[in-house]
Amino acid sequence: MAENTSGFSEAELAAMKERAAELRAERGGKKKADNLQALLDRIAEMPEGDKEIAAAVHSIVTEVAPELAPRTWYGMPAWEKDGNVLVFVQVASKFGVRYSTLGFQDNAALDDGDMWPTSFAIPAMTDAVRERVRELVQQAVTG
Repeated sequence: MAENTSGFSEAELAAMKERAAELRAERGGKKKADNLQALLDRIAEMPEGDKEIAAAVHSIVTEVAPELAPRTWYGMPAWEKDGNVLVFVQVASKFGVRYSTLGFQDNAALDDGDMWPTSFAIPAMTDAVRERVRELVQQAVTG
């Protein structure tokens, strides 16, 4: 196999390939049900700790913001509004890091003064984390 001289890690290259496949599938008329199934399949493939976090976020988003459409984005669970990703989960095992991340794109209404966070570390899913995720998703959608 050829040496990787791109400057991207193997995990980053894999994520970019997954995103390219997602874009090809979207152009092919992929339906919402297919996007949901792709998200659920991706969660099912995850190691146990990541699976718990991603499944909990999916459950919370579905409950708090049912208007968001589930999908995958760079191979990770994501939810979109008006065709644009609003919130996503990046699991720890994907990039070999110590915690998963709940992230929000710039279309999320998280604005708070001159500076605010757009991603949050989740080392484990707890009741307090569930409540905070619920608050953040609700704020992101409604402002």
